[in-house]
Amino acid sequence: MDQLHLLWEYQKADVEVDKMEASIKRSPVRQKLIKYRDYYADQQNAMKRIESEVAAMQDRLEALKDAIKMTDEQLRSLHNKMESDPPQSSQDVQQFLNDAKRFQNNLNAYEQEIKRIRKDAADRERQQHDVRVRAAKAKGEFDKLKEIYDEEKKDKDQELEALRAAAKEKAVGIEPEYMERYRDIKKHSVPPLAALYGDQCGGCNMSLPSSVSRKVKAGGLVECETCGRLLIIV
Repeated sequence: MDQLHLLWEYQKADVEVDKMEASIKRSPVRQKLIKYRDYYADQQNAMKRIESEVAAMQDRLEALKDAIKMTDEQLRSLHNKMESDPPQSSQDVQQFLNDAKRFQNNLNAYEQEIKRIRKDAADRERQQHDVRVRAAKAKGEFDKLKEIYDEEKKDKDQELEALRAAAKEKAVGIEPEYMERYRDIKKHSVPPLAALYGDQCGGCNMSLPSSVSRKVKAGGLVECETCGRLLIIV
């Protein structure tokens, strides 16, 4: 048997390997597993995001507490100064009132921001609870499906190994350059070999010049001008 026909027989076995690999990947159980895995990962990312937001809120709360403490001290210092050295003019009185009002406004703004942050923190706490519940549910479903999938895959893996062994046997006798050519073509055209029917490629169904058919019949290595498959007469 010539090299092309050895490749043709190998291709039949190789196609069965590809079908089984595709079947394993398309398994409905596997697709559900991927869905739950990705959903669980999304919930974990959401949890990290919420934790980061809560940490930022906590930092801001600490900064606001420091700002309130400093403003209280400034306001107290202002009152002490007024008591120890009362303003002598209407301008001094107005300046005192303006400073006192500014400090008080700052305190009010800080306290309002603290209220907003605490409300947001409470919202984040509820979100964390919801995320944990969703994540736990997804993990539970994933674990149950994983057991089913592992059993299913065990059987299919045995079939796959048998098919790979059969393909390996079919590869015996094929020269390395032919196998390399086969694998290079497979990167863009599957299957890599196509039967020639008259002047038509059995892979892409395009008509070819009669000169191509003559070269194939003469035993040359000829690729389809359209799809790039190796042509063979079977």
